[in-house]
Amino acid sequence: MEGSMEILFVLLVLGCLLIIPSIQLGVPSVYPTRTTIYNPDKCWNSYIILSSESRAGVVLIDMNGNEVRVWKGLGGGPNRILPGGYVVSSTGIYEGGHQDSRDLVQMDWDGEIVWKFEKWEEVDEMKVVPNPEKGAPHMVPTGAKIWVARQHHDWQREGNPVGYFTPGMDPMVDKGKTLILSHQASRNPKISANELMDDVLYEVSWEGEIIWKWAFSEHFEEMGFSEAAQKAMKGMKAPRFDWLHINCASYLGPNKWYDEGDERFHPENIIWDSRSANLLGITDRKTDKIVWRVGPDYDTSPQLRELGWIIGVHHTHMIPRGLHGEGNILCYDNGGSAGYGPPNPMTSGIGFGSAFNCRRDHSRVIEFNPITLEKVWEYSAQALGRFMNENFREYSPYVSSAQRLPNGNTLITEGAMGRLLQVTPDLEIVWEYVSPYTFKMKGPPMAPPVKQLSHMIYRAYGIPYEWIPQLEKPEERAVVPPHNSEFKIEPQ
Repeated sequence: MEGSMEILFVLLVLGCLLIIPSIQLGVPSVYPTRTTIYNPDKCWNSYIILSSESRAGVVLIDMNGNEVRVWKGLGGGPNRILPGGYVVSSTGIYEGGHQDSRDLVQMDWDGEIVWKFEKWEEVDEMKVVPNPEKGAPHMVPTGAKIWVARQHHDWQREGNPVGYFTPGMDPMVDKGKTLILSHQASRNPKISANELMDDVLYEVSWEGEIIWKWAFSEHFEEMGFSEAAQKAMKGMKAPRFDWLHINCASYLGPNKWYDEGDERFHPENIIWDSRSANLLGITDRKTDKIVWRVGPDYDTSPQLRELGWIIGVHHTHMIPRGLHGEGNILCYDNGGSAGYGPPNPMTSGIGFGSAFNCRRDHSRVIEFNPITLEKVWEYSAQALGRFMNENFREYSPYVSSAQRLPNGNTLITEGAMGRLLQVTPDLEIVWEYVSPYTFKMKGPPMAPPVKQLSHMIYRAYGIPYEWIPQLEKPEERAVVPPHNSEFKIEPQ
């Protein structure tokens, strides 16, 4: 089981790495890990759950960096804790998919499964076997049939729209529907002649009945792709073309825009983003139409040009009611390479051939008004006043997320380097954590081996102490680092 969890995380990493350039971040080779900054008086203090499979399990830490619980044999994206100390994750992967979990399970604190869903698609069971001739493993069917959820990147439990702590909106633990982001094989010649690795949303009841589903390829004409973008997509040669690479899906939840009469923002509508297409959208839960969209082109209006290109985006969601900035859109704007269109010297030959035509080598977390598109808040090298040649200091070209906290701070997962930050509204870092958990990426079946150690964290969430009554509240001890000029390793 633990080996399967390592493979699941490796597939998640490599699915992202295949669509970005080779990254050489400007970081030292030796640096401290675990908690490096902690000001409890300015933080929203909590437990932190990590989506990092380097230990083949779900890891829970306190803000001093102490490991307080590990659920071995679980792993997926994202791992979450529900009230009462329940953990939701996956027990294995579907080897025939692409970053797909076999199931989504809810376990109690003692490790007993209390809810499980896997019956989205019945498939041939696959196993990974060595391939001495080519030097890479490959997959073969076992002859058995299995049910799989094919869940990837996101899910939500009824009661809470966004999957993180919101006062008065606790996710249900013994009933309610679950929204799942999943995959299915599709064909649409308007997109590509190849089979599509198509993203699909579905809702499943507590009893396991699928009560709604929505496939992205069926709404291609609503997404606003230019002729040049469509031509680039049609020119793709990749089998099982992962054309959108959707990485998040959440409900809007109660919000002021709907209260004021804007039907696009019905609380049951679902917001999502496409990492590959630089596209953010909202699906109307009742009409099945895309009723709000930002991207994929950011040169079509003064408002979009002022907002700036959103590239390789992750974790787009509406800030829930009751939190600072409620009703605004919050996302991790990664940068890296993404977007479909004609090739250019900056991106040609990167990722999937030369299809991607946008590139930016730094990241930002942005909050903006969904009506006017006015940017309300930003965390980035530029916002911090760094010199342009220090943009790399805020850069994660894949994975990553942002969570608005009850005290107005924001928890940022700068995932590529396994770095977590809690920052105040005025951009002060009041908590910093660098993951000590590493793993060596071995590569998916039928791919060349990747030789690098990764600290990567897909997402992290802050968990209120009261949600885990099995633990005593930890001691919150300040961590004040020395100035870098005084931090040194003494010779032996």
